[in-house]
Amino acid sequence: MEEAYLIYILYFLVLLRIGVNCCHGRLSFQWYNLSKEYLDSFIAAGIVAILLITFVARSFYIPSQSMVPTLLVKDYLLVDRFSYNFAKPSRGEVIVFRPPENVSKNFFIKRVVAVEHDIVEVSEGSLYINGLKVDDPHKKEPIESDFPAYRVPEGCIFVMGDNRNNSDDSRYWGPLPLENVVGKAFVIFWPISRWGLL
Repeated sequence: MEEAYLIYILYFLVLLRIGVNCCHGRLSFQWYNLSKEYLDSFIAAGIVAILLITFVARSFYIPSQSMVPTLLVKDYLLVDRFSYNFAKPSRGEVIVFRPPENVSKNFFIKRVVAVEHDIVEVSEGSLYINGLKVDDPHKKEPIESDFPAYRVPEGCIFVMGDNRNNSDDSRYWGPLPLENVVGKAFVIFWPISRWGLL
């Protein structure tokens, strides 16, 4: 659930709780206590949920085919927003991030293929990092177009979709600044048939 909806619901529950408190004399003791107990529980749960979504983990929906076969359209996943406060993304991790503003206003999800100071290159259908061919088990198929050798600048990473031939990624709009990273995707939780760790 988006934070905005959760905040609206929480706001409504707080108003309802104030209303129940104001009607204390008009409600029976049993109804007053029951209403107060349930509303307090929902409000506390809402506050905890907002804190978790803001600082620890949140869910994301996959809208495109850029991460096939790892992630499919309509997969829902949980993203760890906490761990990158203490460490930088590593090669091979699947991350959610804000792309450059001129690319999109929506969140993207891609795989980190190179980190700062790495030299990334695509040649003859394969990915090379620092001159070494990468065993790339996640890619859907050989990469159709080459990408000349490029050194990832400091403070940035280089991301690509696993569906390399159908992905709007760093090959087209450049390296991703680390401050744009939202978090690390770590589990598919819906549909249940697709449940699994990334």
